[in-house]
Amino acid sequence: MSQKICMLGTGLIGTFYTMCLHGQRSRDRVVAVYSRTEERARTFAKEWNIPNTYTDMAAAIRDPEVDTVVIGLPNHQHEEAVLLAAAAGKAVLCTKPLARTAAEAKRMLEAVERAGVFHGYLEDLAYTPKTLKALKSVQNGALGKVLWTRSREAHPGPHSDWFWDPKLSGGGAIIDLGCHCIEIGRNYIGKDVKPVEVMCWAATQVKPIEAEDNAIGLVKYENGAISQFEVSWTYRGGMDLRDEVAGTEGNIRTDHFLRTGFEMFTDVGLGGYVAEKAESESGWLFPVGDEVHELGYTDMFTDMFESIEREATPMETFYDGYVVNAIMDACYRSAESKKWEPVELEIWRGQTGLQAERATVAYDDEHYLIKEELLPDGRKKVILKHKETGQMSERIVKRYED
Repeated sequence: MSQKICMLGTGLIGTFYTMCLHGQRSRDRVVAVYSRTEERARTFAKEWNIPNTYTDMAAAIRDPEVDTVVIGLPNHQHEEAVLLAAAAGKAVLCTKPLARTAAEAKRMLEAVERAGVFHGYLEDLAYTPKTLKALKSVQNGALGKVLWTRSREAHPGPHSDWFWDPKLSGGGAIIDLGCHCIEIGRNYIGKDVKPVEVMCWAATQVKPIEAEDNAIGLVKYENGAISQFEVSWTYRGGMDLRDEVAGTEGNIRTDHFLRTGFEMFTDVGLGGYVAEKAESESGWLFPVGDEVHELGYTDMFTDMFESIEREATPMETFYDGYVVNAIMDACYRSAESKKWEPVELEIWRGQTGLQAERATVAYDDEHYLIKEELLPDGRKKVILKHKETGQMSERIVKRYED
């Protein structure tokens, strides 16, 4: 099968999406494109060999050739586009964030479910090659119980003017970048584990805007796990994408963009585009080999289209986008109140009643194991706690050569 796509939006995200769609599976084609201006629609269509152009969003969605609508529009237009796609009975895939608020996201979720149309949340950074491999390891139990995650995204700020206006975007660095980090954390901890409360700091440190340009947040989950995010619109030198996961049996660190093993120095300049959010083309540079693939677009669209064809549920749906929006709403409330704020979920489809339990390990019938380590002289030492008395003790259990 092949997918015939209507692309809504011709900015950076629309370009990345179309580049991916016309590249990887190749049989999938954008057959209609919507832009606010005829000139931009025609330029984009010529570049990507798209037969039909529109400046009327509803007409583009209703194009009889179109099977699937891909939304790459400014945040304030997502709900309108989703409602139109649902009314037309078309499968709909929406870029991140799903909406500006949880209330807006809930209306969108209810619209697609009421219409019975396929819906996918285009959270590309949940699909990067390293993230997918790390997630598989976590799901296979390689780290034991996940206790903590950390996700960082930092760069000099968005490409488009509308994103700097919180009335149109819904916020600042949290709504732009925090949505990525939060969903990455949810995947590692488990999407069926309920996020319960949030503590968040946010500030406008540099930019002359009404939204936050930096933020740090903690998301507490019902099972006791903590997910940390760091986001910035003032980071210099490119785009910093890093994640960490820590569990009872191990940990994972990933670096997706700046430090990937491809480093270059040039005094005369590269002579063109280096990588997304790169600020210069000379000096030390960090190009990305296959940017679309490394940012997760390839595996994301493969998952979406194969799910459509199998009539299955993709890894990321509008429901996931709704949960992320609810968490971000709590982040904004916490940034104002300077307190832990509850995550308000009118719709929750995961587990309930989980308890935050210690992941203790028994050493023997009488002791818990606190720690074991190999000493510099080759001896192995264990630190123990007596189960009844609580007394701490240590033992040398063997030498390395034994």
